[in-house]
Amino acid sequence: MEKKDITSLADIQLLVDTFYGRVSEDALIGPIFNNLLAGHWEDHLKKMYSFWQTILLEKHTYFGSPFPPHAAMALTNVHFDAWLKLWYSTVQEFFEGEKADEAIHRGDKMATMFLSKITYFNNLKAKPLI
Repeated sequence: MEKKDITSLADIQLLVDTFYGRVSEDALIGPIFNNLLAGHWEDHLKKMYSFWQTILLEKHTYFGSPFPPHAAMALTNVHFDAWLKLWYSTVQEFFEGEKADEAIHRGDKMATMFLSKITYFNNLKAKPLI
């Protein structure tokens, strides 16, 4: 299959569907996603189509804040490393070009920011109030 850049909603759907299919089967992060999204995978995928369409194609279809659902989760760098490995490999399997590079960059930045915030909130919970 010849690779092309991410240019359409159909490209986003291919990326998101393939990626989350792999996530759901991953030994480390699959159980987390499968437990939280049981019965709601379709809604989550639709939300991710809108999110990535907004980010990569500049068609504002996502309204929301992606971090809050993750704030209380006990995730570590190991979880985000697994997520990123699947993200990178899925993007690179199907796409190449400016938007594909941006998808990798944005995924990396998002993982870094989410982990930083989760660590911060977990540290706040762990400290006794004086």
